[in-house]
Amino acid sequence: MKAFILAAGLGTRLRSLGLDLPKVMVPVGGKPLLEHHLELFKRQGIHELIVNLHYLPEKITDYFGDGSRFGVKITYSHEPELLGTAGAIKKMERDLLDGTFVVFYGDNLVRVEFATLIEFHRARQAAATVALFASPEPWTGGVLETDSNGRVSRFVEKPDPKQVSTNLISAGIFVIEPSVLEMIPAGQFYDFGKDVFPKLLAEGRPVYAMEPKAYIRDVGTPERLAKAQHDFEQGMLN
Repeated sequence: MKAFILAAGLGTRLRSLGLDLPKVMVPVGGKPLLEHHLELFKRQGIHELIVNLHYLPEKITDYFGDGSRFGVKITYSHEPELLGTAGAIKKMERDLLDGTFVVFYGDNLVRVEFATLIEFHRARQAAATVALFASPEPWTGGVLETDSNGRVSRFVEKPDPKQVSTNLISAGIFVIEPSVLEMIPAGQFYDFGKDVFPKLLAEGRPVYAMEPKAYIRDVGTPERLAKAQHDFEQGMLN
């Protein structure tokens, strides 16, 4: 199985710390966030990774190379202009047509067992499965409503807080079938939350969601990065 790590984030809000880096290169526990991701996938037997690049791409490629030093194989996709979360995947469509794959937003520090999510996805013959996590501010992400079997009935990206009926939101981890790539237009900005999932639901295609046991922490602000660093030092990610 392959995984696509979305790594084009700019890390703009972290520049106040003097960190002029792609977001995935922000250090946690003495190593870049992206290195944590590579280790997570490698431990679980996923060794073929695609990483998209945008801001200061050489900071990533110079450090990680082809991934062999980290026990994985990395294919890079450089985006001079950002294509969005789904547009980025579409650009690498030929590399993803050979089977089910994982999409992983690289902005978060994560510990999760992918096997649980993949087994859930396959058992339900889903076109797409979304990992969920409980958030104290669900309106800041993609909010999903599901039935008792986990089938998604509604997906709203960053809704009005008054319209939120659940605290479960997208964790930025998806299991996707190659057939989903057909509905993503090539060469233009396209987003999973705003475009792909609503379209799948409108067509009646099976989209599911589940809440795996996981640690998920956004590191996009100095305050959140400090919390992630604290959690790491306290051994909460082990």
